[in-house]
Amino acid sequence: MNLLALFLVVGLAVTTAALAQPAPQPDAVDCAAEQTSLQAEMDVARSRGRMLQRRQIAEELLAVQARCGALPLARSVEMQIESLQKDILEMRKELDRAESELRRLRQQRGAPVTSG
Repeated sequence: MNLLALFLVVGLAVTTAALAQPAPQPDAVDCAAEQTSLQAEMDVARSRGRMLQRRQIAEELLAVQARCGALPLARSVEMQIESLQKDILEMRKELDRAESELRRLRQQRGAPVTSG
């Protein structure tokens, strides 16, 4: 019985030590490459007017930056807030353009112009 208890204790100690090992730090080169790639994807999405896709990529970029230690957590949150505010402004501008185009087309057709 004592031998079994000894094996259990040793096994538990080894397992605990293995689990307590810190996760390997991401390679700085891989992090930089991934960030550059995501930023390029964001630029493409923005140029094509795909704001939802751009926002999703921005969230991925923030996750990569946090994982790679590129941003302190508070700064990451601030950047995310700023990014969402910019997205909202861009979406409002796009909505205004679409509403203007709708009004113009309705006027051409002779239909009454209504809001909404």
